Amino acid sequence: MSTLGTIKNFTSAGAIAPYRIVAAGASDGIVKQATAANDKLLGCTGIGRVDTADKRIDVCLDGPQKIEFGGDVEFGDPLTSDADGRAVVAEPAAGANARVVGTALESGGLGVIGDVHIVPSTLQG
Repeated sequence: MSTLGTIKNFTSAGAIAPYRIVAAGASDGIVKQATAANDKLLGCTGIGRVDTADKRIDVCLDGPQKIEFGGDVEFGDPLTSDADGRAVVAEPAAGANARVVGTALESGGLGVIGDVHIVPSTLQG
């Protein structure tokens, strides 16, 4: 599967692992590894990684990409971030919102590097 799409380079707020969901940081142009379903999810890292803050990293902002799953995911599930920036099913409580990074393009479990269509949005429970 082609993984071309819009890729933008940002500055990291800290360590970001490969195939993880990336969120907006505290200021313009700064990104962090996502840690919650209510983070401002932007996209994912692909094979790139950084070990400290103030390093440059490419972020995939759309299209089909690969993200590490943080639990059981089924084809077609809306995905958000767990505490480690891995993709998990977005299941907000009634009346609550969850940020969604995209839709699962395959099923998989914990640790699987799966295909995801990156389309950031918000899902209300």
